[in-house]
Amino acid sequence: MTAATSVLPEKPRVQGRIWPYFLLFFVSGVPALLYQTVWQRALFTIYGVNVESVTVIVTVFMLGLGLGSLAGGRLSAMRGVAALRAFGAIETSIGLFGLCSLPIFHWAAEFTAGASTAATGAITFVLLLIPTLLMGSTLPLLVAYLVKRTNNVGQSVGSLYSVNTFGSGFACVLAAHFLMRNLGESGSVRFAAVLNFLVGLTALLVRARDGDQGREQIKEPVSEGGQTHKTIPFVVGMLLAGCTGFIALAYEIIWYRLYSFASGGQAPCFANLLAYYLFGVAYGALAVHDECKRKLKNDLGRTLRAGAMVVLAGSFAAYLLGPTLAFSALHISYEYMYGLVTIASALLGAAFPILSHAAIGPAEEAGKKLSYLYLSNIVGSALGSFLVGFVALDYWSTRETSFGLLLLGGSIAATLAWLANPKPSRIGALCACAAIIAAAAASGKLYSGMYERLLFKDVYRAGTHFVDLVENRSGVIAVGAAETVYGGGVYDGHFNVDPVHDTNSIFRCYAIPAIHARPKEALIIGLSSGSWAQVLVNDPQVESITVVEINPGYLPLIRERSSVASLLENPKIHIVIDDGRRWLVAHPDRRFDFILMNTTYNWRANVSNLLSVEFLHLIRKHLKAGGIHYYNTTDSGEALLTGATIFPYALRIGNFLALSDSPIEYNREQLRSALVNYRIDGRPVFDLSNPADRAALDRIVSLPDLTGADPKYEMGFSMERREGLLQRLQGKRLITDDNMGTEWR
Repeated sequence: MTAATSVLPEKPRVQGRIWPYFLLFFVSGVPALLYQTVWQRALFTIYGVNVESVTVIVTVFMLGLGLGSLAGGRLSAMRGVAALRAFGAIETSIGLFGLCSLPIFHWAAEFTAGASTAATGAITFVLLLIPTLLMGSTLPLLVAYLVKRTNNVGQSVGSLYSVNTFGSGFACVLAAHFLMRNLGESGSVRFAAVLNFLVGLTALLVRARDGDQGREQIKEPVSEGGQTHKTIPFVVGMLLAGCTGFIALAYEIIWYRLYSFASGGQAPCFANLLAYYLFGVAYGALAVHDECKRKLKNDLGRTLRAGAMVVLAGSFAAYLLGPTLAFSALHISYEYMYGLVTIASALLGAAFPILSHAAIGPAEEAGKKLSYLYLSNIVGSALGSFLVGFVALDYWSTRETSFGLLLLGGSIAATLAWLANPKPSRIGALCACAAIIAAAAASGKLYSGMYERLLFKDVYRAGTHFVDLVENRSGVIAVGAAETVYGGGVYDGHFNVDPVHDTNSIFRCYAIPAIHARPKEALIIGLSSGSWAQVLVNDPQVESITVVEINPGYLPLIRERSSVASLLENPKIHIVIDDGRRWLVAHPDRRFDFILMNTTYNWRANVSNLLSVEFLHLIRKHLKAGGIHYYNTTDSGEALLTGATIFPYALRIGNFLALSDSPIEYNREQLRSALVNYRIDGRPVFDLSNPADRAALDRIVSLPDLTGADPKYEMGFSMERREGLLQRLQGKRLITDDNMGTEWR
C-alpha cells in the first residue's frame, strides 16, 4: 500500500507560552464528565436502569460527542473563524445548558412517561444533542489552533487529548468522593456550570488580549528546508481508529462488570473505575506526545510499529485484567487493584494519537481531518458499548467476550505491522506473540473460578465453587452451595419458603395476612429467588400478581428448584422483564391492593430510585383504597423516615416498612387463622403436630411491638409504629432523587 505524502509547512515562529491553553482544556474536561455522570443518573431515574435504557443513553451520549467533533472540525476549517474565540463561546454555552439541564429533563419526562426503547433513544438523543455537540467540537478546534504552532499532529493531539482526559479523570474522583455525596445532582451540575463559565470567559479574554497580533504571529513562516511527512491512507486510519475505540469501550464495560461484582454494586465504583481508566488514557496520550515530538516526528514506519506494539500490549493487558484482579482478590481488596485499569487503558489510549500522527499531515487541515478520525473513534466506542454490553454479553461469557476482543486487538496490531512493512523477523515475532496469547486465552484456565475469588476468597480457598452461574447483559447471578443467591456480587436471598427453617427472614412475608386481609391484586417489584412470590401467590386471598424483574437470568434458576419451580406455571402470576419504576410510569392506570418490594441494600447504585420521596409519591398513585406498600429498607434510618413521613400510616415489621393512606394494624388472630391453613403446592406450611412448627407459628404471630422502646438490638424481629419511627429517627434526612440517599455515602 502506497503511503501518502505532504510537504511540511515552514515552521512558525512561536512567541509566548502554550501551557495556558493546556490548563484551559484540563479544566474543560472536568465539567464534561460531571455532566455525563449526573445526566446519566438523572435519565436512568426517568427512563429506568434496565439494560436497554442504560445502553441507549450511553450510546447516544457517545454519538453526540462524535457528531460534535465533526462540527468542530468543519468550524476549524472555515476562514475567519478564531479557534480560541469559538472555544470560549462553546464552553459558555455548555454552562448555560448545564444550569437548565435537570429542569429540562424533568419537563421532558412529563411528556414521555413510559416511552418504548426506540422512543427513549429518540428522546434522549434530542435532550443530549445540543450539549454533546458542543462538548465534542472543542478538541478539533484547539488541535487546529495548536498544530499551527507546533507543526506536529501527534504532539498536538496527544497533549490536548491528555490534559482534557486528565481533567475528566479528576472529575470522576471529585464526583465519587465529594460532589455527589455532598452536593447531589443539582449541586454537582451547578459546580460544573461555574467551571464552564470560568473556562469560556478566560478563553475569550485571552483571545481579546492577543488580538490580530496573535493571529499574524502564528502564520509567520520560517523555512526548514521543505521536509515531507508520509501518511497512511486516511480511510484506513479512520477504520483503525474506530476499531481501537471499539476495543477500549468494550473492555471498559467488562471491567465495570468485574469491579462492580467485587464491590457489591457500590455507586462510587463506576466513577472510581472511570477515573483510573481516564488517567490511563491520559498518560498514554501524554507519552505519545513526547514520542511524536522526538522519535516519531516524520518516520511513518516507526510510528506504525509503535502503534502495533501499544495495541497488542494493550489488548494483552486488558485480557489479563480480569484474572489478575481475581487472583489478587485472594490477598488484597479490589480497591487496591484499580491500577490494573490504568495500565491497560494507557496502552489502548496511546493508539489514537499515534493513528492521528500516522494519518494526518501538518500541512493539511488538521482540525477538520482530526474530527473525522475522532468521529470514527467515537462511533467505534459507541458500537463497543452497544454490541458488547447489549448483545455479546447476552450470549457469551466474560471469558469468551474478552477472548474475542483479544483477537480483534491482535488483528489491528497485525494490520499496523503490515502497513509499516517491517522485516520478516519482526512479523514472525508478532505472529508468535499473538499465537501464545491465543493459546493462553483458549485454555480458559485463567478465568476459572474468577467470580468465586472476587466474592468470597475464604470460601474459594476451601474449594467451594458456585453451583450455578448466570451471565447475561443484565449482570451476573450466582448461587452458592447453601442455595444462597448473589445478584451482582451481593447477597440476594435464598431459595427457601420454609418459615420454620428461616434462612432468609421469610417470616416478613408470612406476616402479610396480619396487615392486609384480602390482597386480591398484587404487584411485586423484584423477583430474585422467587421465594417471596411463591409465598404470596399461594395466599388463597390473592387472585393475581404482576411481577416486574429487571434480570431474566433468575427464571432458569427458579425453574431448577423444586421449592419455587411451580411459581412459573402458576396462572395467577404474570412476569414482566423491566425496570420497576419505569414500568409504573408506563402504566399509570394500574392499581393494586398490595405492592411488595424485597429491595436490595440501600447503599447500592440506583437503589434510591425505589426509596425516594418522588418514588413513594409514584407508588401512592398505584394503590387502591386501603392498599399497602410493603418494602425492605435494609435497616436504613433514612429509608424508614422517608416512608413514615410521606404516608400518614406506617408500620415497621423487621426491616420492612408497610405504608398506607389507611390505618394499618397487626391483626394477630387474623394472621394465626391464615397461617394455620397456609399451603404451598398443596402442602401445609406448618405441621401443627410438630413442636418446632408450632413454635415458629407462635413466634410470627406474637411479633413484639417496640414502639417507644430502643429497638437497636431487636429490629430484626419486632414491629414499630409510625409515631415511634418519627420520634426515633428525627434529624435524619429524607431520601430524594437529587440527594440519592446513601448511595454515595
